[in-house]
Amino acid sequence: MRPARPSLPLLIGRKPVLEALEQGSGIEKVFLLRTATGEEVNRIKHLAKELNIPISQVPVEKLNGMTKAMHQGVVAYASLLDYVDLQSAIDSVVDKGETPLFLMLDGVTDVRNVGAIARSALCCGAQGIILPTAQSASLTEDAIKTSAGALKKILLCRIPSVAQAIDVLRLNGIQVLGTQMKGSIPVYEANLNIPTCIVMGAEDTGISKDVIKRAEQLIRIPMAAQFDSLNVSVAAGMILYEALRQRALSK
Repeated sequence: MRPARPSLPLLIGRKPVLEALEQGSGIEKVFLLRTATGEEVNRIKHLAKELNIPISQVPVEKLNGMTKAMHQGVVAYASLLDYVDLQSAIDSVVDKGETPLFLMLDGVTDVRNVGAIARSALCCGAQGIILPTAQSASLTEDAIKTSAGALKKILLCRIPSVAQAIDVLRLNGIQVLGTQMKGSIPVYEANLNIPTCIVMGAEDTGISKDVIKRAEQLIRIPMAAQFDSLNVSVAAGMILYEALRQRALSK
């Protein structure tokens, strides 16, 4: 059974996609024919990289399956949401006198999980969600619906990689906490009152090696029963609530 195509508007052809990129109009993802060449294609690649927009280089069959129109080797999903630069998002939070609380989704590709996480994040006082360009879900109508609109109210930051995100966070004095079933400390022993970014990994593979190596601490959720894992959105909600609890007690 073929997976359903994300419910996002399409931009078809080199000029429409290039114009959208040049105008800064929201694009969720660009699909390029593997063999596509030319000045316009090079410009599309350059601008997409500059704007941290994912590019997928695909065979012609993929593009033909997306549209029957003359695509010239270029199709893009238009974005339903706005993204901000990570540094700008941090500055915005600090300027308001708030203590940063961010979530980074490291390989979380299920749109409903992303939507549910955004809902919990907003309710528990997190200001932003960081989405590395590689291995991230396209934020579709399903994601927005699952989030109950939270994805439109929280800061969304795209950045090329987990490593670059960690560098920016550390330069701003924000601790990075990775989540793992066998993390070194239970979540309630972590200090979540200080500027913090919590990294949630994919349900099958968990957080990446970059996070394991570079996180200040690896935290875990203690469980009464021996079981493989919690759903990532449920786990995120539990950790975020602990952050909310600690911050409420410290006031």
